[in-house]
Amino acid sequence: MIPDTRRAPRLQVPALVPVTDTMTAGVIGRLGNVSETGMLLIASEPLTEDALYQLRFPVPDGRGGDVPIDVGVHLLWREAAQAPGHFWAGFRFLTLEKGHRERLRQWIESSLPAS
Repeated sequence: MIPDTRRAPRLQVPALVPVTDTMTAGVIGRLGNVSETGMLLIASEPLTEDALYQLRFPVPDGRGGDVPIDVGVHLLWREAAQAPGHFWAGFRFLTLEKGHRERLRQWIESSLPAS
């Protein structure tokens, strides 16, 4: 197994977390994993490599509800998944409001296994 050398802890998202393109208001896929600096999307819509997107996805608020997180992202890479019409897509976060970053950090930290 290759060790994970990323600086930010990455959460493998266990539930179906839909990701919406805020420009079209359409769901373009679901989160595969996420960190404070980027995310892996399991995309169900075609995406343009090296493009910029405005995306939104919900994270638990810690009280039984969800908080919508808005991110400006850069699509770094994409490749076909085994399921027809689906793609793996790697994004880097360009913009993430401070409060949203903190909520995302809390979700990731509370969901990671204790070390």
